[in-house]
Amino acid sequence: MNTKKPIYFASDFHLGVPDYESSLIREKLICDWLEMARQNASEIYLLGDVFDFWFEYKQVIPKGFARFFGKICEITDSGIPVTFFKGNHDMWTFGYIEKELGVKVISDELIIERNGRKLFLHHGDGLGPGDNGYKWIRKLFRSQFGIKLFGFLHPRIGAGLAQYLSRSSRIQNKGSDKVFNGEDKEFIVLFCKEMLKTQHCDYFICGHRHLPLNIDLGQQSRYINLGEWVNDFTYAEMNGTEIELKVFKP
Repeated sequence: MNTKKPIYFASDFHLGVPDYESSLIREKLICDWLEMARQNASEIYLLGDVFDFWFEYKQVIPKGFARFFGKICEITDSGIPVTFFKGNHDMWTFGYIEKELGVKVISDELIIERNGRKLFLHHGDGLGPGDNGYKWIRKLFRSQFGIKLFGFLHPRIGAGLAQYLSRSSRIQNKGSDKVFNGEDKEFIVLFCKEMLKTQHCDYFICGHRHLPLNIDLGQQSRYINLGEWVNDFTYAEMNGTEIELKVFKP
C-alpha cells in the first residue's frame, strides 16, 4: 500500500492516572494531537495502554474518556482508519471499542507494508527474553479462565483493585524507567535482532517501554519506541519511506 499522506503512531496515553484532573488535562492534549493528525492522516495507530485500566463487563465499561471517544469517532466517521492495540493495561476489550468507535483492535503483533517499507507493530509487552513472571501473568490474564475469574468481581471492586495496583506501576513512578539499559539488555531490542535473523522488517514500532528510542539495528532496519504521554508526549510520523519520532507541542 502506497500513500502520500502521513501515518501516525502513538502509545501509552495511560488515561486515568494519576488522578481525574491530571488525566483530563492529558486527555484534552491527546485530542489536540488527534485533531492535528486528522487534518492529513491516512491512518492512525494507537499501540496499547491507551487506558491505564480497561475491562469490559457484559453491561458495564469504565466511566470517563468522553472527549477521547468522541474524537476517535469523529476520525473514523470521516473515513480515516484507526487501529487500536491491546496493551498490558487495556487487554480486556471484547467488542465495545470496535463497535462504538469503529476501530480495528489487534491483540498482538501486526505486520504491514506501506510505501515499500515493512513495519512490525506491537505494544511491546512480553517480547524478547526474560521477564518470565510477567509473561506467565499475561498468559493467565488473557486466558478465558482469567477473564471469567475477574469478571465475577463487581465492577466497583474490579476497578478499585486495578487502581490500587496501578499506583505502583512504572508510569506512576516518574523517571523510574527512563534509563536506557544498553542494546544487549533491552528486551525489545534483543527481540528485534533475533527476528531479523529470519524475517526482515524495515521498522519495528512498539510502546510499553515508556522511553522514546530510535535505534539503528543494522541491516537497514530501525527500532522505534514511541515513549509515553504522562511525561514525554512523543509520537511517530511516517512520511513517504521515513519514520520520525516527534514531540507534540500544541
